[in-house]
Amino acid sequence: MICFFGDGASNTGAFHESVNMAAIFKLPVVFICENNRYAMSTSVRYSFAISDISERSKAYGMPGLTINGNIVLEVYETVREAVNRARKGGGPTLIEAKTYRWKGHSKSDKNVYRSKEEIQSWKDRCPIKSFREYLIDQEGVSEDILKRVEDTSEKELEASVQFALQGPEPTLEKVKRMVYA
Repeated sequence: MICFFGDGASNTGAFHESVNMAAIFKLPVVFICENNRYAMSTSVRYSFAISDISERSKAYGMPGLTINGNIVLEVYETVREAVNRARKGGGPTLIEAKTYRWKGHSKSDKNVYRSKEEIQSWKDRCPIKSFREYLIDQEGVSEDILKRVEDTSEKELEASVQFALQGPEPTLEKVKRMVYA
């Protein structure tokens, strides 16, 4: 199982309870903290006494890793190793992927707590653009192939959205399935 959450969520009791239980029972869980540097509008500099959220793993006796969340292959390799470890009975892992949220936390977020220059500096490090350049420059993938992949992905995404919008509302039984009290 992979559990995604943001940096702000790692300051809640539910985070600590979940990580603790997973460690106690050696559950096959990979916890991935997407540290985008702002919990809503509060910088991580003001809400953490540690520089890396992954350090919290030490308190639970489980591995913790901090990675560059903007490097696609680093994320892939790190998560793959953690998943393999979990599947072999090695228990949970906490991965902190440091990245950035370009837009505000919500539609009403006016982004007054960060500068346009800060946002632009992170946009310049776009992981999709960087990976695309890597595929072309290092792996020799042609622009034509990448364009076909992008077009196919867009079509699949649109078809999925249409399927969801046109599908029936779930029954109460389906909604309750997999919900435990």
